[in-house]
Amino acid sequence: MPRGGKKSHKGRGKQFSNPEEIDRQMRAQKEMEENEGAERGSSSESEEESSSDDEPKRKGVEGLIEIENPNRVSQKSKKVVEIDVNAPKELSRREREEIEKQKAKERYMKLHLEGKTEQARADLARLAIIKKQREDTARKREELRKGELIALSKHKNMLIEQHFY
Repeated sequence: MPRGGKKSHKGRGKQFSNPEEIDRQMRAQKEMEENEGAERGSSSESEEESSSDDEPKRKGVEGLIEIENPNRVSQKSKKVVEIDVNAPKELSRREREEIEKQKAKERYMKLHLEGKTEQARADLARLAIIKKQREDTARKREELRKGELIALSKHKNMLIEQHFY
């Protein structure tokens, strides 16, 4: 005997069903089916409606014990008439988050263009500083040009004076 005390089925003699026994079981099964068919035909329609449930047959002890599992979602098939085409489609979490992100970005850009965000204020201040620097350099260039023209004109005048004398 192997360890654990369990016997294996290997090496044992095989048991065969008796053909007469098989015929007897098949006849009994046919009679049962015929009896059930006769009972169904004689019963009223209201009993058929009450006996037919939408719930599937349960296996094992599921039929004996009623368990309410909040995580279990029963799959109910919908008829074509019940489906509403115009109803809004349920979005997934990722899709909702993506839409919210896009809306937030659009709101930020609108505020940014109006100059109400911190970054926009900093950008406008930086632009004001740059404009002022450019104006100063332009003014200095203009003064240098005028100074050069004055100096050049003085130089011309001196040359002309020297030429005439």
